[in-house]
Amino acid sequence: MSGGCPLAGGASGNGCPMSNGSEQIDPSNAMPPPNQKPAPDQPFVLSTNRQKSTIPKAKVMVDGQLETWEYPSAQMFWNAMLKKGWRWRDDQLDQRDMDNIIRIHNANNELAWQEVLKWEHSLHPECDMPKLKSFHGDAKNLSPRARFRSWLGYQLPFDRHNWLVDRCGREVPYIIDYYDVGHVNPETKLFAHLDVRPAIRDASTMWDRMVVGYWRMKDNLNGWISNKLRREAA
Repeated sequence: MSGGCPLAGGASGNGCPMSNGSEQIDPSNAMPPPNQKPAPDQPFVLSTNRQKSTIPKAKVMVDGQLETWEYPSAQMFWNAMLKKGWRWRDDQLDQRDMDNIIRIHNANNELAWQEVLKWEHSLHPECDMPKLKSFHGDAKNLSPRARFRSWLGYQLPFDRHNWLVDRCGREVPYIIDYYDVGHVNPETKLFAHLDVRPAIRDASTMWDRMVVGYWRMKDNLNGWISNKLRREAA
């Protein structure tokens, strides 16, 4: 999203790139102003075009319509990775690779927002249009859920984002953990599983997590029973 940070692998392992102290940070995404200038040693020209997302911004109107978040251009993404210490010669990326990275980045954010909407529309239908107020990367800090899963032997997420959702005036923090699934989905071209859920901050968010946990457990149990009955009938 606007000034968004890389999501893929080591380039985003420490969260969003931060300012060197001389740049003003945008509190909505923890990023300095967009940098569309080519890097000094950049080996090829990168696009500066930015794609609009479907994710509405909180309290931002343009001509009476809600404004949506804007994804970074390939040039902005390149500069953000350089700012984090990445060097293109190590990976030998070309223009096509950067186009693919941008496409994956944008698709992951769209998928994350759809998961947020599932929570919001299922549990809080009284708010017909949730919006995204702010976001930032937080890969250095494991979420309690990710840490607990690692104790059970599951892999750690390669990235984490914190989103602040505006639920018709109420701020609701969400956590998004990104897991490497080991292969690229041939339909979506994505390689990550997104674990999206509201952060437990009060009794309301704890109740929401418990309700969805119960729904999932019930679905899994019903699926197990159905499979067992089919095997016995075969």
